[in-house]
Parts: sequence; structure tokens; C-alpha cells
Amino acid sequence: MTFHDIVYATNEGVGVITLNRPTYRNAQSYRMLDEIDQAFDLARADEAVRVVIVRGSGGVFSTGHDLGTEEGMAYRNAQGAKPGIQTYDQFKKYNLDLLLKWRNFPKPTVAMVEGYCIYAGWMLAAAMDVVFAAEDAEFLAGMVEYMSIPWDIGIRRAKELIFESRFISAAEAAQYGLVNRVLPKAELQRETFAWAARVAQNSPEVLRMGKLQMNKAQDAQGFSRAVEDTLGDYCAMMWMPGVNLRMEGENRLLAVDLAVRGKRGTRAAPAV
Repeated sequence: MTFHDIVYATNEGVGVITLNRPTYRNAQSYRMLDEIDQAFDLARADEAVRVVIVRGSGGVFSTGHDLGTEEGMAYRNAQGAKPGIQTYDQFKKYNLDLLLKWRNFPKPTVAMVEGYCIYAGWMLAAAMDVVFAAEDAEFLAGMVEYMSIPWDIGIRRAKELIFESRFISAAEAAQYGLVNRVLPKAELQRETFAWAARVAQNSPEVLRMGKLQMNKAQDAQGFSRAVEDTLGDYCAMMWMPGVNLRMEGENRLLAVDLAVRGKRGTRAAPAV
């Protein structure tokens, strides 16, 4: 199978999916998402693959959705979704259905995060079972389509971060519960692959049933229903009359720009 926006490889029981649009900091086009899904299907069908690692190229995990590159829009338009229910089905597929499918993938998965992990990057990482992050990784939560964030870090912390629009470090992400391990950048790949190789030695029955039990426990608390419901809230926000969520003339969300300005020390001073 030929891929354009990812690289897929296997080695000693481990499948590796690498997001490979470094020019766009691994922004997730529809083609990339389709290719990620195809790679997961290959890993599922391959009995030799026991664990899947998802990572980004160029020192960045993912800066979110592709908001309008020429090649990204050409692929999307070529799918020919008509206005109305077909457009909704397409939107739901790429922003909810695939993520739930990967969350329920029958083998263990691990996100290996370095650099930026923004919005849809967070969504993808959160859909994996385990998250390992480099010390320099930065995570940005927001009002996203696959709203796992309250489940990832707790409701009060999710409110705080989404209201403020602030990057958090890998250490903070681990403190809040999103990240399992924080590692020096030079050791991230070695330690992630070593963990995956160890897991690959476990019984496939234990891996499958253990994951199923833990996902069921989360679903008993309402996870899947909640993320499905909140997609509707996101759509309502998107299509409110007069709402503009993007920077004028740029493929950047206003809330992301706020977070970037905060990193540069240009937050507005608090009112007194």
C-alpha cells in the first residue's frame, strides 16, 4: 500500500505509524486521517503486530487539523460530499468515528509525543491507550470535536485550560493524567520502543481482554456517549450565525493564536 502523508512500518511485533507532513507540522488532512486508518487496519490484520506506536516526523507530533492547505482541500473536495447530510457524515467520520475506532482498536496503542500536540493532535494522542512524551512536548486543549479532554485531565482542569487557552508542558500533562511518562527527548524513542517490545511479549488474549475491560469501565461512566453528544455542541458552535473562529486571512484558530501569544509573554494584563 502506498502512503503519502504517513509512513507505516513493522518491527518485531510493533507497528509504527508516523505522521509525515513535516512541512505543515503534521497537520491532519483528510488524506492523512484516511491513511492512519488504513495503517491501523493493516496492523489489525497482521497477527505478528501486537502493539502500535503513533508518532510524528520532524520533531512535532501534530499541530491539529489541516485548515486549508491546497493539497488538503483538493483531497477533501475530490470526495464529493454534497451539502447537507453527506457533509455532516464526512465531518463526523473524520472528527469522531475514526477516533472512536482507534480508541477501540483491539491491540495496545501508544502515542509518542514530542514538540507540539495541539487540538486534533491532542485528540489523536488521547485516543491511544498510553502517552509517552518528551520533556519539551507542549499540549494545547481546546473546544474540539472529539471532546475527551474532561476525561483526560478532569472537568475542572479542562475548564481552566479551555477557557484560558494555554499550552501545558509534558510535566503538567503527566500531573493532570493525560501523559503516562515524561522522558528526555534523547531517550523518548528508545524508551517508547522498549516499552512496546515488552508489551508485545505478553499474551494477545491478555492484551485484548485487558484493554476491553478498561474501555468498558470508562464507557460505563458514559465516555462514548459523551463524546458523541459533544460533537453536536461543536457543530452548533461552528455554524452559529456570525461566528468566526479563525484569524482573519490565516489558517489559524483565534484560540490557538491566543495560546501562542501567551507563550511569547503577550497575554493581556489582568483587570484591576
